Amino acid sequence: MKRREFITLIGGAAAWPLAARAQQGQRMRRIGWLTASLALNDPEIQARNAKFVERLRELGWAEGNNVQIDFRSGAGNGDVARKHAAELVAVADVVLANASQAVRVLQQTSRTVPIVFVQVPDPVGAGFVDSLAQPGSNATGFTSFEYAIAAKWLALLKEIAPAVKRVGVIRGPNDPAGSGQWGAIQSAAPSLGVELRPLNSHA
Repeated sequence: MKRREFITLIGGAAAWPLAARAQQGQRMRRIGWLTASLALNDPEIQARNAKFVERLRELGWAEGNNVQIDFRSGAGNGDVARKHAAELVAVADVVLANASQAVRVLQQTSRTVPIVFVQVPDPVGAGFVDSLAQPGSNATGFTSFEYAIAAKWLALLKEIAPAVKRVGVIRGPNDPAGSGQWGAIQSAAPSLGVELRPLNSHA
C-alpha cells in the first residue's frame, strides 16, 4: 500500500485524502479515530478532534452527511483500547491512530485496514513500518519529533546539573514508543559520564 494513496496533511494532523474519493460515489465514508491513553474529554484531544472535523468540512466532508467519524479512547486501559480497535477496523475505511499505543493495538487487530498515525516518535523501531520512506505495511503517518532527540534531553540535564553522575530514567518497557528513545539516551550516557538506571513503569 502506497502512503500517498490514503494520507495528506490536514492542519497539522494526518488524514485520508477524502476529497479524491468523493467522486467515487456518495456512500457514507467512515473514519475511525483511536487514542489509547487520553480520554475523549481531555482538552488536548477535544482540540485535535475539532480541528480535524473543521478541516474535513473545508474539503467538502461534512460529518453526518457524507462522512461518519467514530471517536474512541482506551483511556489508559489496554483491554478497552483493544476492544475499540476491533470495533473500528470492522467498520472504518481508515483509522487515525493517536500515539504509539493506539497504532500497536490497531495493527494487532488488522494488517489490512489503512492506519494513519500521529504522535509516534519511532515508528520504525516500534515495528509499525519497515522504513520512513517505504512503510511497507498498512500503517503510515507523521512523527511528532525524531526519537534521537532523547539524547539531547540527557545532555541538557547534564548542562543544568554538571555534577550529576547517576540518572534514573522512568520508562514504560512495553511502550513501543520508548525503545528508540531509550537507545538514544543509552548511547549518549558514556560521553556525558552518566550512569543510567532504568525505572520501569507499568502505568
